[in-house]
Amino acid sequence: MRVLGVDPGLTRLGIGVVDGVPGRPLTMAGVGVVRTPADAEIGPRLVLIERGIEAWLDEYRPEVVAVERVFSQHNVSTVMGTAQASAVAMLCASRRGLPVHLHTPSEVKAAVTGSGRADKAQVGAMVTRLLRLDEPPKPADAADALALAICHIWRGTATNRLQQAIAAHKPARIQEPRA
Repeated sequence: MRVLGVDPGLTRLGIGVVDGVPGRPLTMAGVGVVRTPADAEIGPRLVLIERGIEAWLDEYRPEVVAVERVFSQHNVSTVMGTAQASAVAMLCASRRGLPVHLHTPSEVKAAVTGSGRADKAQVGAMVTRLLRLDEPPKPADAADALALAICHIWRGTATNRLQQAIAAHKPARIQEPRA
């Protein structure tokens, strides 16, 4: 499975592609950051993000897109920009018919490090180890994007299989005869 992980941000959007299946070694296909100028208007910045994501989707052809779920922070303007960048990523994937899955930061940290409270350095170190890289991807947004992809491969695929099994074993609804 090929997963495109997106760590949304308005100035720096981390993006990474990981190939793999649960229980097997994972491989990094690509990692980077889509950047926008902090002093630019929001509209043009979102267009730059869209173009960047579209270029990654064209080049790497992922089967799934995993995006970090935006959570409430104290700085509302930061949350708004992050949510807008997240929406662009979901739109680009959905336009292509790709499944989009959201993962919380603590879920990603727990999947990659074993602790939902891990710091950025711990996440970077584990991403480096799991993907057998020479050094942690920089900036941290890039490592976080790879961590999202890893999390989805490990957790998302299991969740999808569980949901499919439950759906397959649900009893059929009996139609009441019409009077």
